[in-house]
Amino acid sequence: MPTEPSDSCVSSPAERVLCRRCELPASACLCRWTQAIDNPVEMLLLQHPQEQHQSKGSARLLRLSLAHCRLWVGEQFEAGALQAALAADGRRTLLLYPPTPGQTSPVFEVIADDARPLRLVVIDATWRKSRKMLLLNPALQALPRLVLQQPPPSRYAAHRKAERAEQRSTLEAAVLALQSLEAQPERYEPLLQAFSAWLGERQARVPTRPDRQCA
Repeated sequence: MPTEPSDSCVSSPAERVLCRRCELPASACLCRWTQAIDNPVEMLLLQHPQEQHQSKGSARLLRLSLAHCRLWVGEQFEAGALQAALAADGRRTLLLYPPTPGQTSPVFEVIADDARPLRLVVIDATWRKSRKMLLLNPALQALPRLVLQQPPPSRYAAHRKAERAEQRSTLEAAVLALQSLEAQPERYEPLLQAFSAWLGERQARVPTRPDRQCA
C-alpha cells in the first residue's frame, strides 16, 4: 500500500524527493546546517537564474539562516520595482561589490550623523554574470559600494574556482560584510561554522577515484 509523502517533502517530476524548505533532494538537504540569525542589516539577494537550482551554492544556506533576507531571481529586473525595493523603508542601501572600471558610485563610508538602518544588496552569480547583471540594472550601479578589505582565506577555496583573488563564496562575502557593518562578528560565527561543516560533509560524499593501474 503506498504511503503519503511527509509534510517536509514533495516529489519532483523526476520522482526525486525534495525538501520543501531548502528545495534540494533529500540526500542533499542542508536544513540541519541552517542557523537562526536576526540580522539588523537587511539583505536583498539578487540571484542569477543559473544559480537558482545549484545544490552546491552557498546562497541557499545564507538565505535560510538570515531572518531578514529577500531573494529575487533574475538577470534584469523591472526598473521601477527594483528602485522601489532599494529605497523601501527609508533604509540606506549599499551594494557589496568590488571596484570596477569606470565606476562613478561612491565607496560606502560610515557617516556619524546618519542613523538610518542599512540594507545590503548581494549578487549571487559567477563573476562574469554578476558584471552583466550590474550593467543591465543601472540602479545597482548608482548604489554606494561596500568593498571587503583584506578578507581572510576562503573556506570554499577547495570547492570552487575564483576568477579574482578577492572573490569569496556568496555566503562568506555576505557574512564578512554584515560583520563589518554591524561590528558584531560573533553573531555570525555559528553560520560560518555550519558552512564549514556542510562543506566537509559534501566533500566526504565525493567518491574517491581509484588509482590507475598499468596493464
